[in-house]
Amino acid sequence: MDFEPAAEGFAFEVAQEPTHPARTAALFAGVVARPGEQHLALAAGDALGAAGYGLRHGGYNGLMEAAAQGATRHGVPVTAITLADRPEWGPFNRHVTDVVYAPTMGDRLHAYLDDADLVLAMGGGVGTLHEVTAALYYATTIRPIPVRLLGPAACRLGTFLRTEQWLVQGPTRPLGFLADLPDVAALEKDLAVLTSGSLR
Repeated sequence: MDFEPAAEGFAFEVAQEPTHPARTAALFAGVVARPGEQHLALAAGDALGAAGYGLRHGGYNGLMEAAAQGATRHGVPVTAITLADRPEWGPFNRHVTDVVYAPTMGDRLHAYLDDADLVLAMGGGVGTLHEVTAALYYATTIRPIPVRLLGPAACRLGTFLRTEQWLVQGPTRPLGFLADLPDVAALEKDLAVLTSGSLR
């Protein structure tokens, strides 16, 4: 094992060979970080890896790269899921261990969600917003996968969606799958609950 510098002065021991986790988390997070979010993403990736979750993300920089760096410390796979034929999106971050090239946006979302055990969403742009709303729809209509909104920006989105009744609980659309997590301590507590029972 060797060490690499991490964001904000941390150093992580990096496992050379990814393990095959029993759980997988889909991360939806942006490239441009709001103040404090880079550190939160790094800590979130670390918490996910420590809890045994492999990480699926877009594969690029910003919050995605910070979370991937944290997860890498634990030797879990870090998968980039992107659209095929998009070279203008740039190279993947150095923590990516596997790549899925989806032919369409719908296929890309299914690659994230169909067998994921958890969705973790952070702040981002319109692409992240698209992914988060797709995950919310998926969890209300296809399979009640846990969706967690992490950090101030994502929690504000959750509040807005509930207040404006974009998300409304009903007999056929329960919202028990959704939780707002203000910080990494709340995420760690939630992960302990999620991993203490069955995988889903």
